[in-house]
Amino acid sequence: MSRIGKQPVKIPSGVSVTIDPENVTVSGTKGTLKQFMFPGIDVAQNEDMIVVSRQSEEDVYKAKHGLMRSLISNMVTGVSKGYTKQLEINGVGFKVAQSGDGLKFSLGYSHDINFKFPAGITALIEGNIVTISGISKQQVGQVAAEIRALRKPEPYKGKGIKYVGERIIRKSGKSGKEK
Repeated sequence: MSRIGKQPVKIPSGVSVTIDPENVTVSGTKGTLKQFMFPGIDVAQNEDMIVVSRQSEEDVYKAKHGLMRSLISNMVTGVSKGYTKQLEINGVGFKVAQSGDGLKFSLGYSHDINFKFPAGITALIEGNIVTISGISKQQVGQVAAEIRALRKPEPYKGKGIKYVGERIIRKSGKSGKEK
């Protein structure tokens, strides 16, 4: 069996799980998430545990087994605790400000960039740190990656948008002619 797929998912208090033949729905204090079921993968609930199993030992089902368990685990964590990603903006004159239902970035271009959030995603700005939060791990990661792509950190001075804790490998730049 899959190492990840054979581990049961513990359901914390305050979280309810509904299993249909086509979907798994997880509801909690922060919201509700829904995931379709892969063919050949069975999901069962035993009291406060969710067990994922597969119908066959074919490679196609083995590949989906651990994935389905991880998706359900991420949904349970998302509706109970939520997910966050932090981005740091470095550079002279690089700014970010809240603008309605999105953010307004000044990143050294000739124009400002307005970034709108999808439903379920919120942002908090503290100085040069932007904290993206939501209940869907995939959606939080996608929004953070899209914001980072607006101005990736460059290797010479480190200016741009990077994840908090990300290490940018620096280059030395021009060394000049030797005489």
